[in-house]
Amino acid sequence: MAANEVLATIKKRRSIRAFQEKQITEEELQTVLEAARYAPSAGNQQLWHFTVIQDQQLLAELNVSAKAGAAVIDNEHIQQLAKNEKFNIFFGASTVVLVSGKEDGLEIESDCAAATQNMLLAAESIGLGSCWVDLTLFAFLGEKSEYYKEKLGVPAGYRPFSSVVLGYKKVEAVNAPHRKEDVVNYIR
Repeated sequence: MAANEVLATIKKRRSIRAFQEKQITEEELQTVLEAARYAPSAGNQQLWHFTVIQDQQLLAELNVSAKAGAAVIDNEHIQQLAKNEKFNIFFGASTVVLVSGKEDGLEIESDCAAATQNMLLAAESIGLGSCWVDLTLFAFLGEKSEYYKEKLGVPAGYRPFSSVVLGYKKVEAVNAPHRKEDVVNYIR
């Protein structure tokens, strides 16, 4: 197999769920955001928007609202997380990046997913921990949706698709779990 830094980063990256309290640097943040902006997008439309949240009070508020929204969905695992008072959907990360996309954009969900993945890989490549967190989206259900869109500066006609938590890892991640071998079909 060919090997290089990109492939090594892909294989090394793990979802981190324990962070130091220290805030990431502005340079680190801008590096991760630049990687997001360089993600592929359908028709090169780049119809995404990134909201950086470092205000800890706002993150605490979003945590409570997201858990309230998650508590009523029809999924036992999600309900258990939502009802756990000690559980923080952001895992104590110092920075959260909300990824929104233009609702009528061509393949916008895929575009936002590509930007999200680029952030995760960029974070790992510079020594930051990260985790893709969709529980954030539950804060945008129901009556609080417009409130949070306005408060977070999500442009009109856009909606959140994912979020990424960023911070310094409390511990290094363990080795990768076994990967399934029988997921490729060849037609040659």
